[in-house]
Amino acid sequence: MKNVDMRLEGDRLVITVDLAKDFGESKSGKSITIASTEGNVSVPEHEEIKIGLNVYRKK
Repeated sequence: MKNVDMRLEGDRLVITVDLAKDFGESKSGKSITIASTEGNVSVPEHEEIKIGLNVYRKK
């Protein structure tokens, strides 16, 4: 994962992303990647629940 922190607070999934970071252009070159799970990943402590997250801005 890039710039994504996930944690559970009771039954709530809390996702933290630092919006000041970036990882350069996307493969298409149309946007700048800020954060990504880089595909679907399991939620902490819940292997059966998956999440896929991409945070980006237009160039």
